[in-house]
Parts: sequence; C-alpha cells; structure tokens
Amino acid sequence: MTSQVSSPAEQADGAGGAVVGGQRTPESPGGKEVRRLDRVIIRFAGDSGDGMQLTGDRFTSETASFGNDLSTLPNFPAEIRAPAGTLPGVSSFQLHFADHDILTPGDAPNVLVAMNPAALKANIADVPRGADIIINTDEFTKRPMAKVGYATSPLEDGSLDAYNLHPVPLTTLTVEALKDFGLSRKEAERSKNMFALGLLSWMYHRPTGGTESFLRQKFAKKPEIAEANIVAFRAGWNFGETTEDFAVSYEVAPATRAFPTGTYRNISGNLALSYGLVAASQQADLPLYLGSYPITPASDILHELSKHKNFGVRTFQAEDEIAGIGAALGAAFGGALGVTTTSGPGVALKSEAIGLAVSLELPLLIVDIQRGGPSTGLPTKTEQADLLQAMFGRNGEAPVPIVAPRTPADCFDAALDAARIALTYRTPVFLLSDGYLANGSEPWRVPEVADLPDLKVKFATGANHTLADGTEVFWPYKRDPETLARPWAIPGTPGLEHRIGGIEKQDGSGNISYDPANHDLMVRTRQAKVDGIRVPDVDVDDPDGATTLVLGWGSTYGPITAAVRRLRGAGLPIAQAHLRHLKPFPRNLGEVLERYEKVVVPEMNLGQLATLIRAKYLVDAQSYNQVNGMPFKAEQLATVLKEAIDD
Repeated sequence: MTSQVSSPAEQADGAGGAVVGGQRTPESPGGKEVRRLDRVIIRFAGDSGDGMQLTGDRFTSETASFGNDLSTLPNFPAEIRAPAGTLPGVSSFQLHFADHDILTPGDAPNVLVAMNPAALKANIADVPRGADIIINTDEFTKRPMAKVGYATSPLEDGSLDAYNLHPVPLTTLTVEALKDFGLSRKEAERSKNMFALGLLSWMYHRPTGGTESFLRQKFAKKPEIAEANIVAFRAGWNFGETTEDFAVSYEVAPATRAFPTGTYRNISGNLALSYGLVAASQQADLPLYLGSYPITPASDILHELSKHKNFGVRTFQAEDEIAGIGAALGAAFGGALGVTTTSGPGVALKSEAIGLAVSLELPLLIVDIQRGGPSTGLPTKTEQADLLQAMFGRNGEAPVPIVAPRTPADCFDAALDAARIALTYRTPVFLLSDGYLANGSEPWRVPEVADLPDLKVKFATGANHTLADGTEVFWPYKRDPETLARPWAIPGTPGLEHRIGGIEKQDGSGNISYDPANHDLMVRTRQAKVDGIRVPDVDVDDPDGATTLVLGWGSTYGPITAAVRRLRGAGLPIAQAHLRHLKPFPRNLGEVLERYEKVVVPEMNLGQLATLIRAKYLVDAQSYNQVNGMPFKAEQLATVLKEAIDD
C-alpha cells in the first residue's frame, strides 16, 4: 500500500508516551470528543490462534496508507500452535505511529488490547499507569484465569485501578453480530479479532476500505467467511461509535513533514531484502538463484522470491542447509547471482561451503537473519549474536565481507550493497539482518530505477595470459590489479575450461598446488582483496562537540538514535556513529574512535563488536549488552548513555 507525502523535517523520536492535545473538533463522530495526539503505541495481545499478527498487520497497513510514520514489533511463539491460554502461547503485535519521524516500536504501549487472561498477565508489566486497557471479558472465567495464576479476577480485585480499563465482551458481541450467518459459535468466535480491529480503527480514525478489500481477497474462495469478518469488523467500529464506555476518539495526523517527497509503502525487513535482491539481479543483468532451506526467521525471503519468476528469479527449496548453499554456489559458478538464506544454526552447517566459496572466489550472498541461540535457541526472538560466527566461523583463513542493515527499509539498500561487493570483488558476502528487522516494518520510499547502482559485470571471453613460449591461455586466477578479483568464466565457454574445488590453487593458473610459498601468497592475497574493498567512511553525528561516542551496528540503530535524541533534548552532548560495514571496517573508523574519551557499544549479544573494536583499535570501548530476545528500549539506552556521560 502506497501513499504520497512531502516536505522533509527532522523531529524528535516518539518512543515515549503519547502527548494529548485534548482539542475538540466540530466534526466529532456521534458528537463524541476527538483528541489530537502526536503519537500512539498500541499492542494487540492474545493466543497465538487469535489472529493478533493479522490484526496488527491490517492496522499497520491502514496506518501506512493514512500517511503516518510507523514502526512495528511482532512478537510470537515459536510453536505453530502454542498451548492455548498459557503464558508461552501469547502472541502480540506492537505498533508505534506518529505525525513525525520515529525510529522504534516504542518502549511501552499507550493501549493494550488483551484477548484473554494470559495476554493480560504477559503484558501488564509493560503498560504504564494511566494507559488504556481493552479486555475481552468473555475469557475471564475461572479456568483460563487459574491457568495463568490469577486466584481472583483482575477485573474485580482492584489490581487494574491505575489504568483506564475498558471491559468489552468481544466474543459475545462478535457472535451476536454474526448470528444471521449460520456459523457455529466456534466459527463465529474466530472473527473477534476483526471486531477488535474495527473498534481500534474507530478509536484512531483509521481507514477501513483497505481491510475490507483485503478480507474479500483473502477469503475469495469462501465469500461467506469474508462477509462474516467484514460484518464483525464493522460491528467493532459501530460499537465504538455508540457505546458510552468510549467517550473519546483520537486523531494522529499524517507525518507530512517527516519524509522527502515520493511514493511510500509499508515494508518489512524481509520483504525489503527480497526486493533488494531482485533489484540487484536486474541491475547486474544476471539471473537470481536462491538455494535455501526453510528456517525461522528467514523463510519469508524464500516465500517472496518464489513469486518473482517474471524477473528471472529461480528458487530451490533444498533438502537441507548444505544442499541449499551448494546449489547457490553452483549457480554462481554458472553465471548467476547466487544467494542462500538462513539463520544462525544454518550458518554453522553452511560453513564448509562458505569456505569453498572463498577458495573459488565466486560471488555469493549469504543472508543470515539472526535469532536467539545457541543451537535452536529462540527461533522467533531477535539477537545480534552471529557477528563473530560470520567473521571467523570457518576453518583456515577464510575472510568474508560483512554488511548489516540498520532498519527494515534499509534492508533493500544493504542487499544492493552486498551484491555490489560480491560481484565486484568475486567473493562471498554475509548480509547480517535479524528477527527484529525481518518481521518489523516501517515506511519505505520506493526508489526510482534510474537511481539504483549499475552492477553489471563482464564475463571472461577469451585468453588472458601469454606463456613464455608465446601460447595464449586462460588463467582463472589472474587478478584485476585494482580489486584483486579473478575473472568470472561461464562454464561451456570455449577455451576457458578451468579447475574448481576446495584444494589450494596455484596463483594465476589455478592448478592444484601444495607449495608452501604459494599457499602463503594465496592466503594473503585473499585477505588483501577483502581488506581492500571500498566502503564509505563512517559518518559521525556530533553536533555538540561531545566527548562520548555511542557506536552501534545493525538493528540497534533505531533505539540508539531515539536515546541520543532524548539526551540531546535534555541538553546533554553525545555523538553517534553506526556501522553498516563490519568487514572491512570503514577506513576512517580508527581516527573517529580516537576523537572521543569514551566509546559505548550497545549490542544484543555479550559484546562481540566491542571485542573487535578493542582488539583492532586498542580502544577501551564500554560494552552494554542485552540478550533477552527483545530489542533495546530507548529509555533504557538513554539511562545507560547518561551514566556514561556523567561517569
């Protein structure tokens, strides 16, 4: 869904609570008061079978079409159908939307929609006093409450007195609204998420046409189910309009000042990354080949790319991780842009084939959507703990460049950048995203094709070396003097036959070689090729002449930037730099680090980038770490950074 906005502006991030204007408008629906807000954070929570992700996604889509800036945080169990009514089975979707530029899904919800006792108990600790809580009272019976440890009903024991409680019998109202459809009670109950969506859409003046069209399309083969969901959706809207419990609705104006002029759409990180891969193949004029084995949270890339055969994309769902990368590497040998997607456990299985790609010196993209570990770990939770694995997780000296996007929309540009490096320098490249970016979403400005980089490559076509006796031959490891890249020869090209495999190659000729001096030369040459990759200098945001620098990478960009804005708003000087390129580091990084008395590195791991920074630049970087499967909160980081400044 796209929208047009104009006039750029730089404003403070709205990661905290909503600011209420309290202005009444003459056009208030039903004569009710309408208050204007600059931002709102809503969290939908229920069982994993209650459709909370769909509900949040639809609310997000309508919010994007309305023109707000937004950021989302889906949070769901790893099980396909987690135990109903239990705390581990709770699924939630948080959306932060505003009339200005924002960077995070927000620290704490202003509104919690709790579909059952488990959803309330799992989320109440995050809800600030005075926030709105909408509760499905039909589920607060003795057994569901006992299942999560409620001895008495929280709706009656005073434990929720600090909140604006809105008890709504969502299930009963939904069943009543659908009584003419001839559905069983169980079938009708499934639409209660649409009732809740309708109610929230009324509360925040969200468009409704897109959701109704979506439902008709989704259930095109079952039109009666589509109409039942639409009726439930409208019933929720009408309930908000008529009930006395909701005396106020709210307006959050479009973020017309937050973006440059252009066409925008809401996009998740995995979708943006998929589009970036397709764009890279088009700009390189190469077929895109994905060899992949399904794994959370990377599977959506396989699903999306399988839809784009019209762009010359071929997808192969392999029998395992090793077969996936083997096929992708074979496709690269055959002249395609080879890609393999996975998460941390899959990277471990692919490690030998990644080393083979280093030895063959062929372009290959290894997309790692990081998640909590070790081993199977937390499949649906986020982490940044694969950096050292990407950096060193192979036998022998096998250097691989590393690129990390910083926001969901930035996954598009990062994919293009990773493809540029792979194709220019003939090397495998790691693209390190994570679950937070993959599943989260934000507005993305659709780029003009003319603005995309030219990634076209030249394949070898004939002999490139003359022997001492004057014979002209093809040497597969004769290098470009600027990039140290070897020629890329498509199999079947007459006269360009050459040997491949994992055994060490002789410099130039590519013949098998066990010569010690040659191995030393090849190891150092492969390292020099990666070290010599041209990456932009790191930009430093330091408007105040600060003595403290906060250095981040990957998905910590949003929370770090929001925290920095808060501190600067309070008059505290602090500088910020964020790394996209982690191997090689930007050439000016050492000089940047030397400018500051203190360097703080927040990471969702136990200090992996900080370890690299300390080792390479001998800087006493302070590490601040979190490994709970959730992204940083802006207020949390602001507190830590303030302590670093004051220390």
